[in-house]
Amino acid sequence: MDAIVLAGGYATRLWPITKSRPKMLLPIGEQTVIGTVFEELEADDRIDDVYVSTNEKFAAEFEEYLANSPYDKPQLSIEDTTAEAEKFGVVGALGQLVDRENLTDDTLVIAGDNLICFDVSDFLDTFEANAAPTIAAYDVGSYERATSYGLVDLNNDGVVTEFQEKPDDPNSTLVSIACYAFTADTLSLFEGYLAGDNNPDEPGWFIQWLQNREQVHAFTFDEPWFDIGTPESYLDAIAWYLDGENAIHREATVENCDLQENVQVMAGATVRESTLSNTIVFPNASITDSEIRNSLIDEQTQVTSLDLSGAVIGAHTQLNGD
Repeated sequence: MDAIVLAGGYATRLWPITKSRPKMLLPIGEQTVIGTVFEELEADDRIDDVYVSTNEKFAAEFEEYLANSPYDKPQLSIEDTTAEAEKFGVVGALGQLVDRENLTDDTLVIAGDNLICFDVSDFLDTFEANAAPTIAAYDVGSYERATSYGLVDLNNDGVVTEFQEKPDDPNSTLVSIACYAFTADTLSLFEGYLAGDNNPDEPGWFIQWLQNREQVHAFTFDEPWFDIGTPESYLDAIAWYLDGENAIHREATVENCDLQENVQVMAGATVRESTLSNTIVFPNASITDSEIRNSLIDEQTQVTSLDLSGAVIGAHTQLNGD
């Protein structure tokens, strides 16, 4: 079985933090977002090869990351884009990757920018038992939030009876997340889907099209799930991962500070005479005599004598409240 990890987005909603780095490589404690996915795939013997679908702009960052990682399975598969406007859409990129890498086996497709807290092996167990395309589904608990995802209706056997991509008026809160397993036969349908007048953007459009042609099953789960697309969702994921604790790198300097909860300070950063909560301080940043809440402070940024809340400060910035 093969796996495709989606890592081709440009994450414009997280700018400036992700303007020059892929959001999949954002830290989650001592791990990265995509590293949590790789750990699962590395441990499952059913997965033979892992194709990391990314773009030309971030290819070098992923090459360096994989070269220094403990993972043996991942390999890059690079789409020919360098900016958001050039993207083929997720389904378009998937179709090209299937053709480019000549994939002919059952295939798992999973987002590299989601923090998925269920065991992927359990999902694959369900897929194997179904012997049919299978999606992961989660109850987001909010009709407003459900409008941003693919809405799933199931029968008592877990078969998808209706799938609506981003409905304006959802009738439930059970949604599809970016985790899909396709049989080898299903892979061949990407070409036909893309050749027709169909939406090449989100995978949900393909699932909606597929569900009208063959049986699609769902794996439902209750464990936490974070779609990391905004500063708020990233901080929520960090808060869940740290669970009220703080993560201070051994090469960071923290002196005379009140670190309240869910604070991550990375290597080379310096924090002095400050109060921080729910905040991430990237490498080699410096914070002095400040109070910072719910914020992202990028690398080599200097913050002095400021009170900040909900801030996203880009790299190499100097802010002084004196």
